[in-house]
Amino acid sequence: MRFFYNFTFRKRIYMSHLTQLFTEIGGQFITPEAELMEKLKHIKAFVFDWDGVFTDGSKDHLLQSRFNEIDSMGTNLLRFSYYLNHKTIPTTAIISGEKNSAAFTFVDRERFHTSYSKFANKLDATKHLCSTYGLQVSEICYVFDDVLDLSLAEVCGVRVFIPRNANPLFNEYVIRHFLADYVTGASSGNGAVREACELLMGLNGNFNEVITERKNFSDVYSKYLAMRKATTPTYYTSQDGVVVEVKM
Repeated sequence: MRFFYNFTFRKRIYMSHLTQLFTEIGGQFITPEAELMEKLKHIKAFVFDWDGVFTDGSKDHLLQSRFNEIDSMGTNLLRFSYYLNHKTIPTTAIISGEKNSAAFTFVDRERFHTSYSKFANKLDATKHLCSTYGLQVSEICYVFDDVLDLSLAEVCGVRVFIPRNANPLFNEYVIRHFLADYVTGASSGNGAVREACELLMGLNGNFNEVITERKNFSDVYSKYLAMRKATTPTYYTSQDGVVVEVKM
């Protein structure tokens, strides 16, 4: 027991501050921080599932869901973090297997580039996204939570998995098959998107700059915000296996 304790203590000494912070809230680095940081340098797009990511998966009798303003701010800060490093905004999208009015509202308000709904095969939406925005699938960072997402998680560049206590076998499957780079400590609908965004900003190496510039509403933040607001979202759905644009 004494040897194990000493080994654990020494291991924590060499753990980076970022890894330690996120490990302490229950996060798991499946891919080591340094390797994950390197992978993130090649990312040009951030794609999110909706149900079970922004939400806990529950809906009312009208099939309506909700989103969290804390997560919303996270996505804004993440895009600003990317802007500071690349002087352009990243492509942002939601790909969902269902139709979610709340997701449409979110995409419009936050000026995401696009929304894909009713895609049982998310690779169909991904291929269209890559073709439309000149991306490689390896340049996508995907935040996801369930079975429908695994085909994309298997091939994209960076994967953030949001687990649930209710599906321990599935959580184990994702980790055992290396389908995630990081597993959030927060569960579905409980700020997991914010956790994912803060992690990615930390890996970008500019979290303090992001917060300071946003706090001061600086010129550089104003320029980013103007670029974000100029984005006109597009909406697509799947009809008989064909990607169809939907007017909102």
